[in-house]
Amino acid sequence: MVKANNDTQLLEFLLLGLSEKVKVQPLIFGLFLSTCLITMFGNLLIILAITSDALLHTPMYFFLSNLSFVDICFTSTTIPKMLWNTWTQSKVISYKECITQIYFLILFAVLDILLLTVMAYDRFVAICQPLHYTFIMNPQLCGLLVLISWIISVLNSLLQSLMVLRLSFCTNIEIPHFFCELNHMVQLACSDTFLNNIVMYFAAVLLCGGPFFGILCSYSKIVSSVCRISSAQGKYKAFSTCVSHLTIVSLFYCTMLGVYLSSAATHNAHSSATASVMYTVITPMLNPFIYSLRNKDMKRALKALFVKGNI
Repeated sequence: MVKANNDTQLLEFLLLGLSEKVKVQPLIFGLFLSTCLITMFGNLLIILAITSDALLHTPMYFFLSNLSFVDICFTSTTIPKMLWNTWTQSKVISYKECITQIYFLILFAVLDILLLTVMAYDRFVAICQPLHYTFIMNPQLCGLLVLISWIISVLNSLLQSLMVLRLSFCTNIEIPHFFCELNHMVQLACSDTFLNNIVMYFAAVLLCGGPFFGILCSYSKIVSSVCRISSAQGKYKAFSTCVSHLTIVSLFYCTMLGVYLSSAATHNAHSSATASVMYTVITPMLNPFIYSLRNKDMKRALKALFVKGNI
């Protein structure tokens, strides 16, 4: 809830969360705490397994370890505050906290998208140009791709956050969500939001639509290349290296598009908040399982990690 004060630094918003029913709050707290711990532990195991196994020091697993790190950060942006508010029965979030949450949420969401795109390019080179794979995907290029992804994400997040700072808000602001999301904040502003909408949708098209188009192009060439393989075993082996990545891409993009398309069609903020759980909580939690359960190398590395550390 916004206190009637002209100083924006003293503003406070009220996060409505997923449910206002008191009896449901302990269940929500337990579910979110469990998913948060599973996400942290699972992705941390992926990072430890990759760094400790020399056989996994390849571009594909280098990008995967970065993706796991980003997923840990992505979950940490929203869930701890949500758990604290549920535990203390206080739904208030300060203006500074809200802007900070928006900044890091956009940062790690865009970084997730860009890393998935880089991983699609890695699979394209591995399958379509296998003889040149080691030369093309050298350590310098891999590091540069990750660095560029970070730079683009940071600059975009900074721009979006600064655009929110120019807005003014009226009293009694209630955010129909369990975290501060950019489009909700823009909709709830009292000042003119035309420029904010232009920048927001332009960035969405450029940084979501562009990478998605790049992923589609990569996999169209991969499918075309695999179809030219004569043996069925060769086709299966080529496709099997892409299944995990395709699953994560489908989960992330479908849930994110579902959230915004459903909210635009129905204008039901509560349904949008519930659907947002998928790409902010569920998808980061499923990443370690998807990559480890279908990957023999990851299974071997995780088993070695457990044996070595007596986990």
